[in-house]
Amino acid sequence: MSTPTLPPKIARDTLRVTPLGGLGDVGRNMTSFEINGKILLVDCGVLFPDEMQPGIDLILPGFDSIRDRLDDIVGLVLTHGHEDHIGAVPFLLKLREDIPIYGSRLTLALVRKKLKEHKIHNPELRIVDHDSREPLDGFDIEFIAVNHSIPDALAVVLRTAAGTVLHTGDFKMDQLPLDGRITDLRRFAQVGVEGVDLFLTDSTNSEVAGFTTSEREIQPAIERVFASSRQRLIVACFASHVHRVQQVLNAAVRHGRKVAYIGRSMVNNMAIAKELGYLDVPEGVLIDIKQLDDMPRDKVVLVSTGSQGEPLSALSRIARREHPVIELEAGDTVLLASSLIPGNETAVSRVINGLTELGANVVHKGNALVHVSGHASAGELLYCYNIVKPRNVMPIHGEYRHLNANAELAHMTGIPRENIVVVTDGEVVDLADGCVDVVGKVNADYVFVDGQTVGETTEDSLQDRRILGEEGFISVIAVVNTESRMIVSGPEIHTRGFLPDDSIFDGIKEEIADELAGALSDGVDQTHKLQQVIRRKIGRWVNKKHRRRPMIVPVVVDT
Repeated sequence: MSTPTLPPKIARDTLRVTPLGGLGDVGRNMTSFEINGKILLVDCGVLFPDEMQPGIDLILPGFDSIRDRLDDIVGLVLTHGHEDHIGAVPFLLKLREDIPIYGSRLTLALVRKKLKEHKIHNPELRIVDHDSREPLDGFDIEFIAVNHSIPDALAVVLRTAAGTVLHTGDFKMDQLPLDGRITDLRRFAQVGVEGVDLFLTDSTNSEVAGFTTSEREIQPAIERVFASSRQRLIVACFASHVHRVQQVLNAAVRHGRKVAYIGRSMVNNMAIAKELGYLDVPEGVLIDIKQLDDMPRDKVVLVSTGSQGEPLSALSRIARREHPVIELEAGDTVLLASSLIPGNETAVSRVINGLTELGANVVHKGNALVHVSGHASAGELLYCYNIVKPRNVMPIHGEYRHLNANAELAHMTGIPRENIVVVTDGEVVDLADGCVDVVGKVNADYVFVDGQTVGETTEDSLQDRRILGEEGFISVIAVVNTESRMIVSGPEIHTRGFLPDDSIFDGIKEEIADELAGALSDGVDQTHKLQQVIRRKIGRWVNKKHRRRPMIVPVVVDT
């Protein structure tokens, strides 16, 4: 990994924008805005690990660049309540517990629950609304309503001495949303008339032509699934997708089914949404999971976590027959009411295959219109560029191809290429005198959460885990006496996950002994050098004979 080119000292009345996550992958969204010594953070989310990160629970944004400047942080603004935007808040507050956090009612309710689980009991949470305006040291913050796949999402306007920034957060332009709360395009346009010096826009669907389908359009497909299901029905969706759960509750009432939530996050989030009035739960429709055995299978619908194939989620455990309560039967129906997050394709496919093997009828986005995205497609982004007319653009939220496609859309509307900056995590952008410039890079590497440890797991240790999982492990133990230059015992060879019969090493043991004896007779008396002799010998043999590259751990004991 190359050393980042550190940015110069920031000039007065210059706004420094540094993405610490979310630009280059879909997750761990976090951006730092700095002016005149004060820092405002927008979002603080997690990224969930993939199969190449064994043993990792969560991945946090790159906190390193702000770790030594925690006292300069004037606030954290949260655009909405999805995990990729709020999931890392507890880890940030463990660094400094009194950072003021701004967000909508639902967003902060979800955050409060999360902080309580982390034993952070007195956070400074400040509820804002879509017409709120908050003055902070160096920043004048305005919030604008946007439509997304979770209620209460907000865009953010930052007015500073360097100019005005409009940050869309995650958004789309559903004109008939289930909750009636549309993206406030009129306010977008008004801010555009005032002058937007830097426009940060959601890139997730920038490669998708046209406009994102309305949430209402999937209702017929959900109705068909309910109507055709003759046994138990399981609906899997994001634990924060209040609108989708509302659709399921309404359909359950129409089809005479009771509803049970499965998964701790689903139970918690829906309880919060109901308490705050974002979820309307019809009287008598909800039952406890313990009541399922007393209900006919065709009279219940289960709303479950696990739509992204997360190994520990309820749906994945059902697919593996490991769930303590739910057991799938042939003829049951499973509805995956979600889209694929990039990188999760293999995990989701594995769950679908497991459910299908158990005899379930699996309905998903690939064979029915059962989910619509929460992100603006290309047509919506073009519309926004045309009404905001920003001086400069910085695409956010997405893999590099999404960022680049978003940049092309901006250019199509007449924004000069030199006014469009496509950057990834850690790259530093300065805004001054109406111009943007990439001035350097800071460390924004993944911070891995592994059990109770945060930041201690490295890419090297993950590489070791991958080798262990894929190629196996070989240990070679020899006891020598370097004074007499003789082998006392061994070499002994033991393996795990390589080949079942250790007798395959009988031939190579003699060759290793000869190499070791030769090194001793040549005067090699340092155990680590003797270990390298063993490693090279058996490594070449294994690669040539078995085409494998297992982890090799030689141990030489000098008596």
